[in-house]
Order: sequence, then structure tokens, then C-alpha cells
Amino acid sequence: MSRIGKAPITLPKGVEVNVSKGNLVTVKGPKGELSQQIDPDLGINIEDGELVVTRPTDQKRHRSVHGLSRSLLNNIIVGVSKGYVRELELVGVGYRAANTGQLLELTIGYSHPVFFMLPAEVKVETKMEKGKPPVVRLESNDKQLIGLVASKIRAFRKPEPYKGKGIKYVGEIIRRKEGKSAGK
Repeated sequence: MSRIGKAPITLPKGVEVNVSKGNLVTVKGPKGELSQQIDPDLGINIEDGELVVTRPTDQKRHRSVHGLSRSLLNNIIVGVSKGYVRELELVGVGYRAANTGQLLELTIGYSHPVFFMLPAEVKVETKMEKGKPPVVRLESNDKQLIGLVASKIRAFRKPEPYKGKGIKYVGEIIRRKEGKSAGK
């Protein structure tokens, strides 16, 4: 039995779960509304403020989607109740970040600024403090979408291992390499 799959999901106050025909799960909460299509073979039961995902058999296909489905539903429930935040740090001399609404402008060492239009579901905020690298803060209720957007922004200038310059997640540890050593 899947340890993740059999764990019940506790529903916070203010979160409403609706399971329609074909296992389309719609979750409403204070931060918005999200829906996820779950495998039609799996059973979704709501009892005593807990959501439980059950599988009909021990077939390989049912075992493989059991834990995944439970994790997806948990991410949606956490998203509509608390939301998700991702912060990116721009490390490098002259690196800057600014936003105008949903348009993010990055100056990251190229001959031109990089513009990135964010989806409407993701809120963006840029912070530039003296003595600290610029920070891009992303907020959303959809964990998959915020992860995708953060990885696309990071891909513009990945952190390099020699000086550590580039766009990295706040708290990410970059494995550093030693430079050339002077030969005899």
C-alpha cells in the first residue's frame, strides 16, 4: 500500500471540495478555485473533514496513480487555503529586476534587457535593497504553474559554478568549483 496514497488530507476551514462525474475534483477556498482531473478508477471520499483517495485493486497502474493523485489533490488544497511563494535572487554585478504589472524586466548581463510576460494567475513583486541582490517574488495558488514560471525565469541565466553569478532560488546552494591553478 502506498504510504503517501493512504494518508488522509485534512480539509482546512473555508475550503470546499466538489467531486463531479468522471472524477473532476474542484476545490474552492479563500485564495481562489482550482480543479484537477483524477483517474476515474480511483475513489475519492470526503468524511469528517478529511479527503481520502482509495484504489480499487493492486494493479501496477492503480498503484502508480494512487500516491500521485493524493499529492496533486493535497497541493490544490494547500494552494487555495494558503497559497505558494517562490523567490528568485539575481546574483551578479549590475543585475536588476523591475516589473510593470505582469511584465518582468531583467537586466542580467546581456547586451539587452530580458522581458518576460507572466500569466495572470501569478503575482510578481520585485525588491531591490542596497547591499543585497535583487529579489523576484512570485505568488500563486497553483503549485505547478508557479514552479514552471520560476524555472523559466531561472533558465534565462542559470547560476554558474565558478563565481556563482546568475538567477537562483532563495536558499539554493550552488556547488562551487575551484578556478584554474597557476602552473609551474
